[in-house]
Amino acid sequence: MRFLLTDEQREFARSLDTLLTAADTPAVVRAWAAGDHGPGLGLWRRLAEAGVFALAVPEAYGGVGPLPVETAVAFVELGRHGVPGPVVESVAAAVLLGAVGGPGAGEWLPGIADGTAVASLALEAYGPYALDADVAEAVFVVAGDELRPARAPGRPAPSMDPARRLFRPEAAGAAVASGARVREAATAAGTWATFATAAQALGCGEALLRATVAYAKQRTQFDVPIGSFQAVKHRLADTLLGLEFARPLLYGAAVELAEDAPGAGAAVAAAKVAAGEAAYAAARTALHLHGAVGYTEELDLAWWLRRARPLRDAWGTPAACRARVLTG
Repeated sequence: MRFLLTDEQREFARSLDTLLTAADTPAVVRAWAAGDHGPGLGLWRRLAEAGVFALAVPEAYGGVGPLPVETAVAFVELGRHGVPGPVVESVAAAVLLGAVGGPGAGEWLPGIADGTAVASLALEAYGPYALDADVAEAVFVVAGDELRPARAPGRPAPSMDPARRLFRPEAAGAAVASGARVREAATAAGTWATFATAAQALGCGEALLRATVAYAKQRTQFDVPIGSFQAVKHRLADTLLGLEFARPLLYGAAVELAEDAPGAGAAVAAAKVAAGEAAYAAARTALHLHGAVGYTEELDLAWWLRRARPLRDAWGTPAACRARVLTG
């Protein structure tokens, strides 16, 4: 199969790139990590106006989805620009609520679609933590076959990325729904969360590679740019290959999700492994070639370096995703 993005999808990516470039997302990330969520929530609303969160919300609830390909396009850009917040979790919560239906879907899905409601989510199969639950108007947990609303405790758990605050949510009410439909909806939501995280990781890797190539052209040794050294060229080429091999797996998984194919879960897991490992390799290359300055916050690069490994492991570690591919 030969797959290319349509002109409309490419224009969607360009429009998000323009929006996020103008928003100075590195400054937004720094503010978010410092506990100032105002700039990030302002950016959230602008992304909602661009239609990002409506992509996973069914039309019956004010969305336009589910549209996996467009979701991949959007989340690659969100990852490339380092947008903070529970963007993946809001999309997964939309998938969960859309599949479960009932009063909870009618209450929360329109707000998720238009950006007035930030949601976070914890699924038992993926660990106990909900990202940035202290910022979310709605936090949901699925344990066993029960879907419950939750609240965030006072303190976050330690995190490698200060802009990714992890909370162990506590149930705060009666079950919204229970039974087999909750288990099926949780499986679908987990698959979408894995998928959106893979797209974020690919975008993060692209940003790291772009910054490293630019630096290799500027930094000199023996009076020549280090980018002219064959060893550096090979390292950068290997990094690019990893990202480019991950890209068709991501969009192939999007097509399978759109068609609700039986192997969609395994395809998403394969994309997550490839994109997560490629992003982590891009971070290692970036740190190696930047040298000691890469460790410091003097460069915005530090925030992308801190994010690559958490994205690799979030919503399915490489080992878990490989196991899913083998059993898929």
